[in-house]
Amino acid sequence: MDRAQCLIVRDHKILCVKHREPARTYFCLPGGGIEPGETPEAAAVRELREECLVDGANLTLISTVTHDGHTNYTFTADIGAQQPALGADPELPENPILAGVEWRALDSLCERDRAYMWTAGLICYQEFSDELESWGDDISYPEKRRAPQP
Repeated sequence: MDRAQCLIVRDHKILCVKHREPARTYFCLPGGGIEPGETPEAAAVRELREECLVDGANLTLISTVTHDGHTNYTFTADIGAQQPALGADPELPENPILAGVEWRALDSLCERDRAYMWTAGLICYQEFSDELESWGDDISYPEKRRAPQP
């Protein structure tokens, strides 16, 4: 199933939905599956409302990634001064996966979650593009450090 999500930034923090599964906890952007007959934009707005209880406007497509035959659409959205709060996932009422809604700084996310944020188009925000440019050339791949080159 294709997916639509929103990347919203406020005060150098990213609006994230905390997901809790039996084996792991992770942060991702508010979003979910596109229903039959629904546009990616409409799905992104619906998912933002369901998961974070805010209304998004002025959507702009910033990333389209296709993997394993499914396309993931990421939009920026304006939520103004609305304060996000934990909503619900209507697809999983008997086994809720949503555990929280948080504004997260990039350095408070694990490397896996950050990788998904960059793929989703985080670099489109100047403040994060500038941060990326400030990073060095060191390898930071978790648990697999490259041996020093002679």
